[in-house]
Amino acid sequence: MSNSAIASASSSSKTHWIAFAIMVLVFAIAPIWLYPIFLMKVMCFALFACAFNLLLGFGGLLSFGHAMFLGTAGYASAHAAKVWGLTPELAVLFATLCSMVLAYVVGSLAIRRQGIYFAMITLALAQMIFFFALQAPFTGGEDGIQGVPRGHLFGLFDLSDNMSMYMFVFAIFIAGFLFIWRVIHSPFGQILKAIRENQDRATSLGYDTDKFKLMAFVISGAIAGTAGATKSLVFQLASLTDVHWSMSGEVVLMTLVGGMGTLFGPVAGAAVIVSMQNYFAQFGAWVTIMQGVIFVICVLAFRRGIIGEIANWIKKPL
Repeated sequence: MSNSAIASASSSSKTHWIAFAIMVLVFAIAPIWLYPIFLMKVMCFALFACAFNLLLGFGGLLSFGHAMFLGTAGYASAHAAKVWGLTPELAVLFATLCSMVLAYVVGSLAIRRQGIYFAMITLALAQMIFFFALQAPFTGGEDGIQGVPRGHLFGLFDLSDNMSMYMFVFAIFIAGFLFIWRVIHSPFGQILKAIRENQDRATSLGYDTDKFKLMAFVISGAIAGTAGATKSLVFQLASLTDVHWSMSGEVVLMTLVGGMGTLFGPVAGAAVIVSMQNYFAQFGAWVTIMQGVIFVICVLAFRRGIIGEIANWIKKPL
């Protein structure tokens, strides 16, 4: 590797660490001014969007059914905590494993196709999961699973206190973000990018592209499940909203608005969309129209997304 390439990689890493430090600082001090429940919702959706971005932005796989992992894990976590009495960390771990298994099954079927066919298969399978959640006796139907206990973390910390719960969610978000960061910058992540750019070329180099795409799908589904499991504990509720097809559309919106293929873009996109839903809630159904208008503006004015445009402006990857 040439000296210029080494210097460029070092500069890129430094920029990432500075951006990461700023993000951690913002979430660390934000509860001073903002409601912790709102911030926890932002972090849950940010992790969900980061998981989706791993699949779309770095793997080139557009899924229209990623809400199935968010919702399935939400139900699994809520059921484990309320009915089985598991501690929060075990409930989240169990739900993550459930989403991982589901992602393996769905991915094994979906990756046989590419492009719009892949997207339609994921959407069809997600609809099957939605109707299962609607009809299954343990999910509570349209009422969902309510009154989910937050419990005591490791049997010591009472998560019924919002600030204790905030620190738990914050730790999960940072751990998930760092894990995705490591995956992206690993040899596995580089192969994913190669498959995204030219799958035939990657195949000719001897890589089993279906195997790598399945691995990316499973990792993405598992992390999305972690986000869903955490969210169900935060709101003490698992409902059909998280497994509905519209949630799959929202995560696409978050990723594109923030910046597809960037590390910090999904976090910014999730913050924007959740903030709109929270502060524009008084306008009722008009929120959807406002989201559509802002999305159109972002697509026309910020084609790379918010973080993508900032990265292009400072000439540094974010």
